[in-house]
Amino acid sequence: MGENVASNNSSYHHHHHHYNLHQVFDISLDVPPHNPSKCFDDDGRLKRTGNFWTASAHIITAVIGSGVLSLAWAIGQLGWIAGPAAMFLFSFVIYYTSTLLADCYRSGDPVNGKRNYTYMDAVRANLGGFKVKTCGLIQYLNLFGVAIGYTIAASISMMAIKRSNCFHESGRKNPCHISSNPYMIAFGIAEILFSQIPDFDQIWWLSIVAAVMSFTYSTIGLALGIVQVIANGSFQGSLTGISIGVVTETQKIWRSFQALGNIAFAYSYSLILIEIQDTIKSPPSESKTMKKATVFSIAVTTTFYMLCGCAGYAAFGDLAPGNLLTGFGFYNPFWLLDIANAAVVIHLVGAYQVYCQPLFAFIEKWASKTWPDGEFISKEIEIPLPSGYKPYKLNLFRLVWRTAFVIVTTIISMLLPFFNDVVGILGAFGFWPLTVYFPVEMYIAQKKIPKWSTRWLCLQMLCYACLVVSVAAAAGSIAGVVQDLKVYKPFKTTY
Repeated sequence: MGENVASNNSSYHHHHHHYNLHQVFDISLDVPPHNPSKCFDDDGRLKRTGNFWTASAHIITAVIGSGVLSLAWAIGQLGWIAGPAAMFLFSFVIYYTSTLLADCYRSGDPVNGKRNYTYMDAVRANLGGFKVKTCGLIQYLNLFGVAIGYTIAASISMMAIKRSNCFHESGRKNPCHISSNPYMIAFGIAEILFSQIPDFDQIWWLSIVAAVMSFTYSTIGLALGIVQVIANGSFQGSLTGISIGVVTETQKIWRSFQALGNIAFAYSYSLILIEIQDTIKSPPSESKTMKKATVFSIAVTTTFYMLCGCAGYAAFGDLAPGNLLTGFGFYNPFWLLDIANAAVVIHLVGAYQVYCQPLFAFIEKWASKTWPDGEFISKEIEIPLPSGYKPYKLNLFRLVWRTAFVIVTTIISMLLPFFNDVVGILGAFGFWPLTVYFPVEMYIAQKKIPKWSTRWLCLQMLCYACLVVSVAAAAGSIAGVVQDLKVYKPFKTTY
């Protein structure tokens, strides 16, 4: 299993980046080590050409995704003091563990040590064995969860377009109640079609489209928030967040925890850090460039998040909607909201595939290893396409398994269509193991930090503190699901 995880992992991208050239041009030439020619590196892979700016661009576009939509709500639960403070703390922890992770890119010697091309390779090189399997399992579960989260987010954006046009036509007299299910099914059908395209996550323009879309909707959200604040003539919101009375005391606690999960989700990108680092040329050592790029990108992202989150909270106060663009705080200009929501949908259709392709590849490899002679699994049926195109290779197992996967994620989304709860669970689940635990463990192993030394104790304390935060965020989000299910009846309720 371990091997599979690693090989796929090279197509493991947090949001939508195809950095790994070596996967596209699967190259393994016998180039003697440390005799880099003009086109190849010391290990026979294509020369890396990345630098501080390309790495920063990759990180920024990978981090800024649909997570930004829940930030105003998260600050609304925590208030003007704790909200921004929590965002600063997360950005600091993620910056710190990213520097630890950057040091694990090369095993042994930081300049000439063996390169690890993916997060899993680094885990295998530094920790090995059981931990590699655990790490793989967590990653694949995380991907499965993201597929559900993206289905929910895309469908609420489609509904918002439909509702905003309906409000507009009826002059806001019609409440326009609609069910989310048809939209989820439509999204599912689109994903079933896309999932059959081979190497969909390797299409170069996909990253560019995704980056443009995420900046489009984030900026529109920010602009609308600022305009609303000016229209109100004052900042809404309170120092301590949503007041007890609007919510009960226990709800307030759970929702504050859930807000932490939402913030963690917005920041998570450590999964692809090593892959981005693998695009950087050396000398200077990749980890030096990467650390500079990390400081810069996290500063840019945090500034942007603070602006978006705070503008949204200042505009709506305690009533800040769970998803800034679909909560109907903004009604006009309705065409601008439609553009923003359409951008969310386009972004998520592609991002869903980028997330799911590594999982698809992993299961398919495992199946062909387990049943090497199965006709169903290995047989490729060639379907001729119009002249000029290569024939399409249809594989029945791939057709059935990928379709089944999309159907399952769609059904779960229809049963639990709660954006903030699901985002909170995902944030909590990905944050501790992948952003804190593995980087800290790998760093301790790599640098052979002695047990009970001051450095070791500090790292362990950081690790346990983050574990507590993750557990609290997960508990708060699960409590949120339970709360929402009391009101929502699957397949019956309309919004």
